[in-house]
Amino acid sequence: MTEYLLYFNQQWVGDHSEAWFRGRGPLAMAVVNEMKDAGVYVFAGGLEEEDGPVYSADPTSDAVMITDGPYVETKEFLGGFAVVNVADDEAAKMWAGKIAEACGWPHEVRRFKPQPKAE
Repeated sequence: MTEYLLYFNQQWVGDHSEAWFRGRGPLAMAVVNEMKDAGVYVFAGGLEEEDGPVYSADPTSDAVMITDGPYVETKEFLGGFAVVNVADDEAAKMWAGKIAEACGWPHEVRRFKPQPKAE
């Protein structure tokens, strides 16, 4: 089994009414529950868009600099994600399709590198 990140950038969401968003929540939760029932769910969550804290950690000088706000050159930012543990790329793409359809916006799929073996 391999872990995959299914994610979207906030800029991909588009402009929708509050009612439209409220209608998507139950659909997305149904897919999360389906992931849990299938035994592939690791974690999922949406990130706070406006009210939550955002910090950047920059280690490129003599000391790590922690600042408020996203990294200066950032044009897109992560809106939410799910981590699934599935057999292969096809299964990961299937789950990404389900969650993308439920949410109503595009998602990308990335495979995590294998964890190093413990010695």
